[in-house]
Amino acid sequence: MKNKITIYTDGSARGNPGPAGWAAVFIAGRKVFEIGGRVEHATNNQMELRAAIEALKYMKENKIAGEIKIIADAKYVVLGITEWIPNWLRNNWRGANKKPVMNREFWEELYELDRKFKPKWDYVKGHHEDKWNNRADEIATSFADNEPVKLRA
Repeated sequence: MKNKITIYTDGSARGNPGPAGWAAVFIAGRKVFEIGGRVEHATNNQMELRAAIEALKYMKENKIAGEIKIIADAKYVVLGITEWIPNWLRNNWRGANKKPVMNREFWEELYELDRKFKPKWDYVKGHHEDKWNNRADEIATSFADNEPVKLRA
């Protein structure tokens, strides 16, 4: 039986763009651990993408394998990676409006990691009643505010 790993991701930018943070909360059975980081200047969308990228990079660097589910409160990330990216690739990284896709370098990195790990992607409404999404938000905003909360190891 494969390990089942659920990862909640979130990003935050104060001022958008401005000081920013990202977070990932990993749930593997009864074990919960968290990662997060800060960027001096970024957009919210960039941090939403960075959170998913860093979560999958963490899996890769620590050689963690399993059946992965990523839950994000950013439709931008979930729809981008599951629906929009095939068209962007076909259209040389141009959107339906024929303009270059914003945050292409983030999307390219996420796409490569997505191909390696093949996670299931799900959307959850943010700032609602999901305990783990709320925790990811707390971590991301604390990093954006440069007052990081203590992370579970």
